[in-house]
Amino acid sequence: MNIEKYLKNLSNLSIFLAYNANVDAIKYLNDKDVQELIDLFDINDIKKKIEEYPRVIKSPLDFVARLIHSMKTGKPAEVPLYDDEKLQSWFNQFKYDEERMGGQVGIISNLLSILGLKKVIAYTPILSKKQAEMFVNRENLVYPSIVNGNLVLKKPIESYREDDPLKINRIFEYRMGVKFRLGSEEITTPQANRFIVASRPENLRIEIKDELKEKLPEIGKIVDCAILSGYQAIKEEYKDGKTGDYYLKRAKEDIKLLRKHNKGLKIHLEFASIPNRAIRKKIADNLLPNVDCIGMDETELANILHVIGYDRLSEEILKKSRIEDVVEGSKILLDEYNLEIVQVHTMYYIMYLCGKDNPLSDEELKETLEFATILASTKAALGNIRNVEDLKVGLGVQYNEYGDLLTTIVEELTKKPENKNYRMFLVPSRLVKNPKSTVGLGDTISSGAFVGYVSFLKNKLNS
Repeated sequence: MNIEKYLKNLSNLSIFLAYNANVDAIKYLNDKDVQELIDLFDINDIKKKIEEYPRVIKSPLDFVARLIHSMKTGKPAEVPLYDDEKLQSWFNQFKYDEERMGGQVGIISNLLSILGLKKVIAYTPILSKKQAEMFVNRENLVYPSIVNGNLVLKKPIESYREDDPLKINRIFEYRMGVKFRLGSEEITTPQANRFIVASRPENLRIEIKDELKEKLPEIGKIVDCAILSGYQAIKEEYKDGKTGDYYLKRAKEDIKLLRKHNKGLKIHLEFASIPNRAIRKKIADNLLPNVDCIGMDETELANILHVIGYDRLSEEILKKSRIEDVVEGSKILLDEYNLEIVQVHTMYYIMYLCGKDNPLSDEELKETLEFATILASTKAALGNIRNVEDLKVGLGVQYNEYGDLLTTIVEELTKKPENKNYRMFLVPSRLVKNPKSTVGLGDTISSGAFVGYVSFLKNKLNS
């Protein structure tokens, strides 16, 4: 594909991003690291805890059990950490290999700034100095503030607040082929992936503060699109009496305010792992009907289907990851929530499902997916994308070995009578065998595809 032409299209695009950024403290696990963690506990206690499958990490044992489960299956996982000082101290004792920008807004805003979008307005309700320093220092990346009642867009490093706390997620990355013993069982990781211990500080609220909220119509007027994420941090209850329902109501208000003076504003919701089923259901019911596009991996798709009543299909996707089931699940979401596009990314492919009447051509839709795979392979190979020249690395990575088979399956599905009202497109991933990092690959894929999609739509409107 012509990357230069694609980037030129993006250079006339402005975007708003909310709500989550954090610092990622990353540890790369080897055989010895994992074995030492296991040896801290009784094997039977670990096995029992794995069966219990804790959805919140309240003890070191909870962490080790969920980590082993993730490594054994080779599937990514993100589990919230109970807000407790002793537990924080236990995690602080690890020697982390590096610290870098984390959170969907943080990762995506840095990437889109580097790709040369006209303006990237990134918002997170807490912005400490250390966090602000992790945003790339470029003219097109700004943070919205209120000064003397007016909306002011300044660089994040000029916008931080001294009293804001720092949110740190601990990321445990592992490669394919890591070996360790759990009693008599020898486990080898089937593929590279990561386990995230997600910080959920009590004072982090997924919201846009009131003084800025009033200016959302003004922000909506100056951008072409928005990516909203971070809803996985919403809790059912808070110590001050507020509830998840309160913050979901505010989130719906934010979307309406952004569109107040820009009815054509395209909004993408980037889904994430949400262990709390009640919150997951409420996010689906309250937010999906109010956005245009959704991005997620196949596990997250299965999790949404589970809470909206499609248990059998959800289980099939979790067990077998068959494309036929992923397509069926995507159709359900597209129809039930009146979405414009459902985008699913997995280790082996990225796929769109949309209605027959989508205004973009087949070639344009495929090109956005192709660009997304180049971004992902670049990030996987290098760990980070620092400039557009880096994309040559991703372009040089080969498609995975199942590419032709996956493409053929989708082409056959397209011909089936039950799919006559849908269009579906699949591009195989360019698979980096031993990636430097897997954190943020889904966010990279989704955002790359979405901004490409909006840029093509904008070109059509202006032609």
